[in-house]
Order: sequence, then C-alpha cells, then structure tokens
Amino acid sequence: MKKDFLSLLDLDECELESIVADAVRLKRLKSAGTAHEYLKGRSLGMIFEKASTRTRVSFEVGMSDLGGHALFLNPPQDMQLGRGEEIRDTARVLARYVDAVMIRAYSHATIEEFARYANVPVVNGLSDRLHPPCQVLADIMTLSERFGDLHGLKLAWVGDGNNVCNSWILSSALTGMEIAIASPPALPAEGRDRRPGTGDGRKGHRRRDPDEAVRDADVLYTDIWVSMGDEQERAERLQALKGYTIDSRLLTQASPDALVMHCLPAHRGGEEITDEVMEGPQSIVWDQAENRLHAQKALLVRLVAGGMPA
Repeated sequence: MKKDFLSLLDLDECELESIVADAVRLKRLKSAGTAHEYLKGRSLGMIFEKASTRTRVSFEVGMSDLGGHALFLNPPQDMQLGRGEEIRDTARVLARYVDAVMIRAYSHATIEEFARYANVPVVNGLSDRLHPPCQVLADIMTLSERFGDLHGLKLAWVGDGNNVCNSWILSSALTGMEIAIASPPALPAEGRDRRPGTGDGRKGHRRRDPDEAVRDADVLYTDIWVSMGDEQERAERLQALKGYTIDSRLLTQASPDALVMHCLPAHRGGEEITDEVMEGPQSIVWDQAENRLHAQKALLVRLVAGGMPA
C-alpha cells in the first residue's frame, strides 16, 4: 500500500525516529564515499510551480546518490498542466512512469488531489498551508544530532506565523517539544492540518511577544517575512513584523547555549534576522540546509523501497 508524505502527521513517532536514524546513516555513508544505491533504477518526478534552490538540488542530488533519477517538471513550460489538463489526469499518467512524485505547489489542495489519484508516493515539496515537511524533518534530524532526545526542548518561533511555523506546530505531536510562538496578531499561526481524521497535532504552543517566547528557549527559529506569493503585502508585513527580528539582544533572552535556525532564503539585517546572529557561533543554519539532502534520501528510501536494509 502506497504512503504519501504531505504533512509531518503522515508519520508516527516510531517512523519519524527510524527515518532520522536512517538519515544519519546515509550522511555517514556519503561522507565516507561509500555507495548506497538503494533506489537504483527508480525515478522521481518533481513538479515545481514555485521557484526553488534547496528543494530542487537536494532531491536531484539525493536521487543520484541513491542510484535513481529525478525529472524536473515546470508546469507552465514542460507540462500539459500549464495548458489546462486536470490534476487527476496528470497524476494517473505520471504514476505509470515514475516511482514517486514530489510537488512544490501554490495550493495545498493541488498536492492533496494529486496524491488522491496517483498510486505512487507523493511528497509535499511546499504548499501554502505547510512548508515542505521535509524541511522540518531535516531540522529534527539536525536537532537530534545536537541534543539527542528532543522531548522537553523548547523551540521559540519568532516572526510570521506562516507555513513553516504550522509545520513546526504539527511536529510537536511527534517530538514532544514545546513550540512557543511570537507572531503579530495580523499574521498568526494556523497550526492545524485540516485533512479529515488527522486532528490538528497541536501540543504546548502559545502565542507570545518575542522576549517572552524566547525566554529559556533551546532553539530560536525564524523565516522570511515576505514569502512567495505575498509580495503585494510587503509593506503591510514589514510594518506588522517590526520588533520580531532575531538579533543579538533577543538571543541573550534565551538559554545561554541556544541554537538559531532559519530555513532559508534569508533577508538579513533589517528583517527577520541580523547578519551577526546568522553568522554567529550559535547558528546552525548551514547544518540544517545540508541535512535536507540526507533526510529526504531517507524518506524516499522509506516511501519507495520500504526502508534501508539492516
């Protein structure tokens, strides 16, 4: 039976732990230069309605590392989807060509419909509701490398209550982390997965002002204030988010050894994070970016091949 990955809640706690453990193993194999072609002869279709750097490169390189092949598909240029073909028709056809599909879409409904009609695994590469759960999967891997067990850790989200924030709220149901959210009233976090039967996954999150949210936090996390598709609201967003920058002063309000995360791309300086913090010793931004590759490889091996060999 095929399994999709549209949300963190598509995994249970044991599956999450297993994928993270596999990702760590795959990271070691790559570092050692040891071949690990667990998806030899397999293919991944990648549909991009939105531009991408990390998502595209990490999935393409990941499939190559695993001995498979990734196909980049841009609907306006490369697909009949851009000329009005129905999503369900494209899903049925692609599922007969490839072993899995990753979609980076404007609407979460597009990904849900595609998954409904495709009989191969479908992975959420980004949607308006949830930032790629693959990003949070990689972030959980990164924090596990630093802390081990994540239960009881506090992560403070500072900024726009966007799709990344929503994915973190959902993750708390699996990790046992406390998610403290500081976002302006105009840009609140939704924090729920509206698919029937899933529940909302929320656990221990609260909305607070930045200083209150980061107090005793083990991790500070932020994202850009103006996401793709929100450009027309730029002026209003910048006004609403004044005071929500992760800077050196705010960092001193957290635990002394608190780590700083950002899923990139970053607008340093006058917006969500300062250059000093992003380049500082408490930043693990580049580790989490690298771990997109390893976490997604582990996920694909699980979805396509049933997991890594013992």
